[in-house]
Amino acid sequence: MRAVTVHGPGDLRIDRRETPVPGPGEVLLALEWGGICGSDIAYWRNGASGTATLRHPLVLGHEVAGRVAALGDGVTGLDVGRPVTVHPARPVGEVALPERIAGRTNLHPQVRYFGSAAFDPHTDGGFSEYRTVPADQIRPLPEGVGTERGALAEPLAVALHAVGRVPALQGRTVLVNGAGPIGSLLVAAAKHRGAGTVVAADLTDSSLAVARAMGADETRDLSRGEALPEDVEVVFEASGAPAALGGVLRAAARGGTVVQVGNLPGTPVTAVLGDLVTRELTWIGSYRFVDEIDDALHALRDGLDVSPVITHRFPLERAAEALAVAADPGSGSSKVMLRLSEPATAA
Repeated sequence: MRAVTVHGPGDLRIDRRETPVPGPGEVLLALEWGGICGSDIAYWRNGASGTATLRHPLVLGHEVAGRVAALGDGVTGLDVGRPVTVHPARPVGEVALPERIAGRTNLHPQVRYFGSAAFDPHTDGGFSEYRTVPADQIRPLPEGVGTERGALAEPLAVALHAVGRVPALQGRTVLVNGAGPIGSLLVAAAKHRGAGTVVAADLTDSSLAVARAMGADETRDLSRGEALPEDVEVVFEASGAPAALGGVLRAAARGGTVVQVGNLPGTPVTAVLGDLVTRELTWIGSYRFVDEIDDALHALRDGLDVSPVITHRFPLERAAEALAVAADPGSGSSKVMLRLSEPATAA
């Protein structure tokens, strides 16, 4: 089988590997679609994502969907050919979380994640024609949700988790700063959860166009000097740019809430944070998700249309080109998708 594998900074290859065989409790998937994420780009560009550094070749990809190809011993409740997606996180060990964060498995001290070099050996992702997956990480797709949309369930779960960090969003005014793929999905998730007016802000017309298609009521083009709105009750910061924090905190209403969704650097940076204190803001983080991938699948089943976030599609053999497009701010891309299976074999 073929697999999209990063061997080092700038060194992406389509490797040939043996097709795996599912062991007890495992499912063999024939993957069909995968979405490119910022971590995939980081491994390709830098050989690292955050504090996770490549030590060995790594198969990329954690936003994937496909069909059940074979079942290992002991697996029940799934049929060959069933379209599914994957919950890409698996906590390591039997560590009991403190009562204050009980059930928040995204905060487990050690988590293996598809397409991650955080552990040695690394955890290969799903940008390959086949992959074995523990059965408890399989999520069947609802009737009417195909595998391309199913591959969006993981990033939509990230957005739903972030929106869920703010209780009682119904009818409230929301600002989403940064309208990349996650920011645009935040727009859709906020509207889905009942937000009133949603304003999206970004530096590029193409990103704002996607945000509007995903349900943004207003947009602000910061590259043209358009200002952020004022006195916004709930702000989702999705750019991860430290230079944006000063304006974002000022846009929040006094006593308001800022949810940090965009990954901030793990190294010292310069940022203007004074309004955090003087406006008495609540600034909270949002990291991955717990089980919101199930909520994402229910939302897709019930008609939430997030397809406008998809702007480009590439076959697996053009993965390097796909990553370059996803990484280029001038390409007009939002979510770039990889077709992981041969058209002749894909259902």
